[in-house]
Amino acid sequence: MIRLLHLGTVDYATALRLQEHLIVLRKEGSIDDVLLLLEHNPVITRGRNAKIGNVLVEPEQLAVKGVELFECDRGGDVTFHGPGQLVAYPIFDLHGLPSDDRKRRSMGAIEFVRRLEEVLIQVCNRFGINTSRISGLTGVWTFSDPKQQAKIAAIGVHISRGVTSHGFALNVNTNLDYFRLIVPCGISSRLVTSIQKEIGRTVPMPEVEEAVIHGFGKVFQTDVMRLETLDDLLRVGLDIPLRVPVELRRLHKDEERSWA
Repeated sequence: MIRLLHLGTVDYATALRLQEHLIVLRKEGSIDDVLLLLEHNPVITRGRNAKIGNVLVEPEQLAVKGVELFECDRGGDVTFHGPGQLVAYPIFDLHGLPSDDRKRRSMGAIEFVRRLEEVLIQVCNRFGINTSRISGLTGVWTFSDPKQQAKIAAIGVHISRGVTSHGFALNVNTNLDYFRLIVPCGISSRLVTSIQKEIGRTVPMPEVEEAVIHGFGKVFQTDVMRLETLDDLLRVGLDIPLRVPVELRRLHKDEERSWA
């Protein structure tokens, strides 16, 4: 069972702190698998493998443009989050998810990422967009023009003791000009696109959310239960601070991994 929470628009720092709380609770077995769906205010994030030079604008200039800059412990390089982009943060315990590999008792990190890609491929297909994977890269790409494949969704996850965090960002009605501030995912030779750009119209976000929910249920072969509030999940309120510690690049245990 996946418990689903729509959070609306949430600043990135709050979302980080919320994930940290939920990860602890999931490791304890106090909550079931959780899927957070939300949008962020404009923010550029640098994953654990990010190169400083892939942010093309100085922090002062980003501030003028109203764009925050954060470091985080997900895998991958540099990416952008902002309005019109649907972000999904699955807090899943992989130990409880069956693997398609008969040699494994539970799902591994790579298989989890591939399933996230499959969710995104199915979502895009529902809007008539032909997408697929590119060998050696992570994420989902459009193939309407074979000579100019464009990335429509980015994936970056972190896994600690089998519990996942972070997730994917799907460009729906995103202002793609923001991506000019960075080298998206560190890949300078690839274009970035959105559902809106591919089909030529603005798409209501609830339609995309419904497609994502359906995709998670189908790909992970489970039911999805919608919750109205965070209290419905936790049964007790959490005091989620608006700021996180400045330094997020801390030492990780051997069992902690990041993927992009």
